[in-house]
Amino acid sequence: MEEKNMLREVLAKNTKVGELFDRMTHDWVLCHACGHRCKIPPGRDGICKVRFNKEGMLYVPWGYAGGVALDPIEKKPFFHAYPGAKALSFGMLGCDYHCSYCQNWVTSQALRDPEAVSGIDLITPEAFVDAAVRSKARVVTSTYNEPLITSEWAVEIFKLAKRVGLVTSYVSNGNGTPEVLEYLRPWVDLFKVDLKGFTQKSYSQLGGVLKNVLDTIQTLHQKKFWVEIVTLLVPGFNDSDAELKDIAQFLVSVSQDIPWHVTAFHQDYRMTDPPNTPVNTLLCARDIGLQAGLRYVYAGNRPGDVGDTENTFCPSCHTALIERHGFRVLSNKLKNGNCYKCWTKIAGRWE
Repeated sequence: MEEKNMLREVLAKNTKVGELFDRMTHDWVLCHACGHRCKIPPGRDGICKVRFNKEGMLYVPWGYAGGVALDPIEKKPFFHAYPGAKALSFGMLGCDYHCSYCQNWVTSQALRDPEAVSGIDLITPEAFVDAAVRSKARVVTSTYNEPLITSEWAVEIFKLAKRVGLVTSYVSNGNGTPEVLEYLRPWVDLFKVDLKGFTQKSYSQLGGVLKNVLDTIQTLHQKKFWVEIVTLLVPGFNDSDAELKDIAQFLVSVSQDIPWHVTAFHQDYRMTDPPNTPVNTLLCARDIGLQAGLRYVYAGNRPGDVGDTENTFCPSCHTALIERHGFRVLSNKLKNGNCYKCWTKIAGRWE
């Protein structure tokens, strides 16, 4: 507990008055950063634990990173944006969910879980963007914790990143609001959303609201962000055919061109009871997506075990256009974003 109090003190010093809030009576504030829309009294913090009310103003994380890493963009995963590009990722601390299978729990749950011991490194936007340029990254990404709750800091970095020609991206749970998505619209190019299931019962276990995520996906598409969706298939939690059909039909109703990644769960954090996702479940989910009318469905997290289902195929002539193994691009035969055989336009953000 002493370590948590010390971390809280450190984080409280690395803050700034935010932009995504309204002042209320009696010095309360209403936060718009995520779908929880926390009403926060003076001296208290929101559900995320990192946005807090101090004397009637909302203070938000600023000036640090809880983690930085250089990865292929395919690891985010984005399969329809700048294949093979490097992405320099950063994260802060905190989350508005408490998923029991979180793979980034050391940072996301740093203020909730006594076993999540995480530090921070102070950094400036200039230093981060300089590191991206020096590492020859094409993309910068806010990830690891939930980026929506640290949007003011991400935008500060992305403004500078865009000045030097970098692509910007979010890897998010999608628990957004119209206010935060409008705030991000000029500064975020690519947006990956984890659609963690299709029942409110499942979302309640994670600390979320399904409708918020569905509204976010629809709004992102309407506002012309490039959107890709990931569903981590957890046996017995969200992998029934009925639920997968509901997800696929919803995505088709937004756009047939949204890529859907169905990925394999492995036991992690506090969820160690379900078995790891069988390959057959991934392949069946992919078939469900394609039969519903989605043009691009990928089986992930099991490279070498899922055949050619990591590849991008032309939806018209079915030619393999981008071949992958895990996060590696083996070949890319796109011609100016089109199929090299039949010239069908392939949805995405290409060079």
